[in-house]
Amino acid sequence: MISVEHVFKSVTDSTGTLAILRDIDFALPVRQTLAIVGASGSGKSTLLSIVAGLDTPSSGTVRLAGVDMFALDEDARANLRAQKVGFVFQSFQLLGNLNALENVMLPLELAGRRDARKQASEMLNRVGLSQRLQHYPKVLSGGEQQRVALARAFVVQPALLLADEPTGSLDFVTGETVMDLMFELNRELGTTLVLVTHDPAMAARCARSITLQAGQIQG
Repeated sequence: MISVEHVFKSVTDSTGTLAILRDIDFALPVRQTLAIVGASGSGKSTLLSIVAGLDTPSSGTVRLAGVDMFALDEDARANLRAQKVGFVFQSFQLLGNLNALENVMLPLELAGRRDARKQASEMLNRVGLSQRLQHYPKVLSGGEQQRVALARAFVVQPALLLADEPTGSLDFVTGETVMDLMFELNRELGTTLVLVTHDPAMAARCARSITLQAGQIQG
């Protein structure tokens, strides 16, 4: 599903050049779960952004389902993401002017799906929010907002789900509930999962983990 090939990332400013990622190289088969762990500043979120094609490497490339993402222009990369990739963020990233149902419908509508309302309703029911369809993010708890975000990510049945500290803003019990749901949906839909986490328990639930230290894979 994913092949990350000798990826380097550095940035240059008036103080010099900072190496963020150095020779990152790994492959991930379909349906596998991968945790990316490491201290703050180790390059985890940058690597996730490059895997998504949201950021570009200084050298190296990423292949998603055999497609060289950085041989594509920005529009083509965006189209590939829309077809293949779902996202879950620590900060939920829900649109405040849309209710729960509308937030989950949005990616389906952008894809031109005529059954967007039905599919979104069913997915929100699947995550236990059938009574909250018309509620806006500001009146939902953090756990409810993250469940809406999970529903939005999974409703398009992505081949790849990228999650950046998905329980980082939640208390322990709520985080455990959301984590259970994410892995359950992942198994049901056969999605390949890559998550960034500081949580050893979450990392341990993945089939594989890689540790970044100062922009390099350790071990």
